[in-house]
Order: sequence, then C-alpha cells, then structure tokens
Amino acid sequence: MAEDKYNLKNPAVKRILQEVKELQSNPSDDFTSLPLEENIFEWQFAIRGPDDSEFEGGIYHGRIQLPAEYPFKPPSFMLLTPNGRFETQTKICLSISNHHPEHWQPSWSVRTALVALIAFMPTNPNGALGSLDYKKKERRELAIKSREAPPRFGTPERQKLINEPGSSDASEEKPANVQVTSGAAVVEIPNPPAIDMIVEEAVPEGLSVNVNLQPEAARVAREVPSSRPTAKVQQRPETRVHRPADDWLFKWAAIGLTLAIVVLLLKKFMKASAHGSVFMDES
Repeated sequence: MAEDKYNLKNPAVKRILQEVKELQSNPSDDFTSLPLEENIFEWQFAIRGPDDSEFEGGIYHGRIQLPAEYPFKPPSFMLLTPNGRFETQTKICLSISNHHPEHWQPSWSVRTALVALIAFMPTNPNGALGSLDYKKKERRELAIKSREAPPRFGTPERQKLINEPGSSDASEEKPANVQVTSGAAVVEIPNPPAIDMIVEEAVPEGLSVNVNLQPEAARVAREVPSSRPTAKVQQRPETRVHRPADDWLFKWAAIGLTLAIVVLLLKKFMKASAHGSVFMDES
C-alpha cells in the first residue's frame, strides 16, 4: 500500500487504511476484499455463495467504490460475476449502498456491507433496482460456472486482484450459513460487539437483515446455538423487612418525647404562677 500518496490526516484515508489492516488481520472464510494500489477508494471483492442455497459453492466477484466523504457517505457496489440475483456491472440498490444514503451509518464498513450482501443473495428481489429473479436451477448452473474462471474486468491491476481470490479452493468446507426465515435473512456472528444494525433492500418491503458485526471473527455463524451462553443478570428490588422491635423502639421514643414536652410546659406554668403570687404580696 503506497501510503505516501495520500494525506493520512484525511478522515476518509485514515478510515480506509484502518479497514484494510483490520481485514488483513482478521480474514474471513466467506469473502475477501482489497483496494487498488493506485486508488484506495476502489476495492475489488470476492464472496462465496451462502450455504444451503442455490448459490452454494459459487465465487462471485465485484467492485466497491468508496466516496471521498467515506465513511459519512455510503459506497456503491457492483457485481461482475453472473449470478442470477443481481445484474452485472450495474450498481446494486441496497440500503447499505449509495442509492439510500439516508440509511447509511458511519459505523458500518466494507466488512459490514459484504456480510449484508451475502445475506441478501438468497432473498426475494421483489423487483428491486438492479435485481434479477432467475430460477434456482439457473442460479445453480451459474454458481458452477463462477468457479471455472474469474471475470475479466478493468486494468491489469484490477484483474490481478480479481484473479487472486479465484485461485483459492472454493470447495473447502467452512462454518458459514445464512438462515432465511419468513422472507428475512438473519446473519449472526459469534460474540458480537456493541454494533447492531438492520439493513434493508431498497424496494422490497418487510425484508430485513439483522447483522451483528464482529471485527475479531468475521464469519457467518451456523444455526447451532453458541456453546457460551450469555447470562443475564436481573436486579431485584431490595425488600426491607419491618421488625417488631423497631416499631416498639419508635413508639417508646415518641412517648418519651411527649412526656418531656409535658414536663417542660408544667415547669414553665408553675414558674409563671410563682412570679404572679410574689407580685400580689408586694402590692
């Protein structure tokens, strides 16, 4: 990475370089992505088709274009490999893309977007912009073809990044699964941090993807429950028990205070009476 080409104080450049390091230190079995050497705002990626779907076994290449205002504005996404779900060389309309900047959150990243993109693949397109609705048989055939050779696109540098992921063995079994329930694709990542988000495709209504981002372990979990259950600690309201001894103590204290007041009043009355009698005798 030719970091000397860029202003490291620029927020976009600083964020992009951080994401590159994070992806390199915590690689995923489900996708790979790197920016161009000559332009770190343009990324090439390859994703695996989600398991238990017609895309299983496929390797799908694509392109990400980050804006100069990144991460405050969303990136654009383009698939280069025919897949039967999204059009190729056409910007995809998702709520995580530049088609819907009102949904974008600066806390999201390239990793977040790729996890969401994988989750969207087996869902119903419902006529969304840039979506396709091929039959499952056709999508399976495209998934097989996608492994034969990576697509041809762009400059030699772009092609180099495209070819590298294609040389890996896509048949390797990996612990990744996308669960589709009632038209919603749910992606769960073990031990999620505090970043929770819901991303939706632009046109279909009722479609939601719950993504819990995990920077340390970027992989989509299976439906097997985690072996480390999370314990919820519930605070119970403190219950105070009234003891009979306390009631008697307060009662005797009140009686003693009343007697003391009465004694003081009597003394004051008697003193006042004594002064009055002396005054009458002297007259």
